[in-house]
Amino acid sequence: MGEHYDFSMPLSEAMETQRAIRRLKPDPVDDALVLRLIELALKAPTGSNAQNWEFIVVKDPEVKAKLARRNRQAWNLYGGLGRRMARNDPKMGKILNAVQWQADHFEEIPVIVVACLKGLRLFFPPIVSTSYYGSIYPSVQNLLLAARAVNLGAALITLPLWSHLSVRRILGLPWNVTPCAVIPLGWPQGRYGPTIRKPVHEVVSIDRYGNRPSAQPGAAQSL
Repeated sequence: MGEHYDFSMPLSEAMETQRAIRRLKPDPVDDALVLRLIELALKAPTGSNAQNWEFIVVKDPEVKAKLARRNRQAWNLYGGLGRRMARNDPKMGKILNAVQWQADHFEEIPVIVVACLKGLRLFFPPIVSTSYYGSIYPSVQNLLLAARAVNLGAALITLPLWSHLSVRRILGLPWNVTPCAVIPLGWPQGRYGPTIRKPVHEVVSIDRYGNRPSAQPGAAQSL
């Protein structure tokens, strides 16, 4: 049955301390825990209640190695560009260092979850594509919050999916199952903690863009 894990962390605490954890220990993660995370992910809503998810749990070293190669190929392209753009930004530099570490140690990550959707994916009009992916990301966020609740490291990434055709072959996906997101799971080398985000009044507009609420304490509650 595996070890018992406590998911009773208050939701607000999980939200306020969730962050992308990329540096993970190679220590194994209990299969029962992974399945419980996905079980909680399945509580999320989907378009028309289609429940058209598919989750591929990757633990096989050969399969992880193939995904790792795809991840590094994409990172070699985008990482260099990111380094040049962030050369004067120490905070972004730290993030890029973490992404580089993840790329270098991808094969050592104990569990890779690939979140997929069944059904035809259309690109036009753009809202159709938005609606399609809207059926997977709520469940991914559920999974990430559940991982945070038990102090399991996780992050949402997409670089390994740079070639859908290649990933379909690696995972044996049929034509009507689309890989949408990758979530590496493992026990963190570091720790979770409070995150720094923009103040709410800097990203909220009232009725029309740019009409910001007051920055005074309590203003967000009196829209």
